[in-house]
Amino acid sequence: MSTTPEWLLVESLDLEAQGVAHRADGKVVFVEGALPFERVTVQVGRQKNNWEQGVVTAIARESAQRVQPGCPHFGLHSGACGGCKMQHLHVAAQVAVKQRVMEDNLWHLGKVKADMILRPIEGPAWGYRYRARLSVRYVRKKGAVLIGFHERKSRYVADMKECHVLPASVSDLLLPLRSLIESMDARETCPQIELACGDAVIALVLRHLEALSRADLGRLRDFAAAHSAVQWWLQPKGPETAHLLDAATQELNYSLPEFGICMPFKPVDFTQVNPHINRVLVLRALRLLDAGREERVIDWFCGLGNFTLPIATQAREVLGIEGSETLVARSRENYRLNQGIAGSLRTLAKTEFVARNLFEITPDILIGDGVADKWLIDPPREGAFALVQALADLHQQKVDPDNNPMTQGAEHWHAPKRIVYVSCNPSTLARDAGLLMNRAGYRCSAAGVVNMFPHTAHVESMAVFDLQS
Repeated sequence: MSTTPEWLLVESLDLEAQGVAHRADGKVVFVEGALPFERVTVQVGRQKNNWEQGVVTAIARESAQRVQPGCPHFGLHSGACGGCKMQHLHVAAQVAVKQRVMEDNLWHLGKVKADMILRPIEGPAWGYRYRARLSVRYVRKKGAVLIGFHERKSRYVADMKECHVLPASVSDLLLPLRSLIESMDARETCPQIELACGDAVIALVLRHLEALSRADLGRLRDFAAAHSAVQWWLQPKGPETAHLLDAATQELNYSLPEFGICMPFKPVDFTQVNPHINRVLVLRALRLLDAGREERVIDWFCGLGNFTLPIATQAREVLGIEGSETLVARSRENYRLNQGIAGSLRTLAKTEFVARNLFEITPDILIGDGVADKWLIDPPREGAFALVQALADLHQQKVDPDNNPMTQGAEHWHAPKRIVYVSCNPSTLARDAGLLMNRAGYRCSAAGVVNMFPHTAHVESMAVFDLQS
């Protein structure tokens, strides 16, 4: 480790919320804790031929956007919680940084510029995280239990006594949970607690490596009785083994009231971390999709039906496609449930769900799914490369049939006139956007960011692609 006397001007933030500066010789320096336009000195921790990485040690000129972090566990020091990276930056400036990241990725990786930049979707900056995976560790030397996120750049568990991105009701459970695990016979074989908050329930999934004793089960029940919203689930092995400790009086669910939709889920299911933002996200996605009563829509990577079911309140017919048979079965259950809800906005359109490997899509498969007027795509971080590649191949067959033999049935198939793409990774969005614009005949008519994870460097975004005539 060495401390440089050179004062560096921070020019921007990178995807990891590190300040980016250059030395006089042009060498790039990534600076944790530094903000754009600040002059800083750096303690260098890593050095390569063309870049360095370090931690800010002094600031000569602070950014006007620098704020006091809201959590006592945030910081750059050893032992600081690694759950957040941007608490020292005003939340409005965080959104601006994420928007720039999205725009830069679209242009530099995909050569794409959106016709219009959408207003960012923002919501509560604190208490928003309704899903989290907390590590549990019994420290034998101290005779104490730690529960929380990992320390910054470490496998150790941070000594968290509170967490301001979790709902206050969950943050208040951190210390009682420590005491509970300390009292258990299985305190050394419970490595994780996964939490999921529904509209009225806090589900806690205890991962246990060995069978729990009768006394430990009693301790869990006593804890739930003392904290009435808590519902215990046990997970002896993989996520599929998670089950309720006792019969539940309340079901875990979240709602999309604007569409009259109720979505039951299990705490190990993938659901959006931030339900406040999710409601706005679904509203905007459907407004941009603008599905008509006579239109057929395909929802790719449909999950539990977060977008599929609201689309079914507007379109003529919907096809939801997901990679997991289990998720597809759950989606069908949610569809049947919402068909029967009294007072729903209107009867849901005909909706089918199918399971398929979404990373092995071909033109033949697209043709087999039939013509859809519009698509909604909401892939994982890997993006939807195979899907948009197949779409691009079909387009190339039509514009250049001499060099691209026509797939059987392609002459009667046409591409969706609009695609709404919801992304959790700006680089794979940019890659796929480049394919859609440069090889599939679309233009990017709009794009914008969604601040789903305030105080983190995570960039969620949405883009609209319209088929050019």
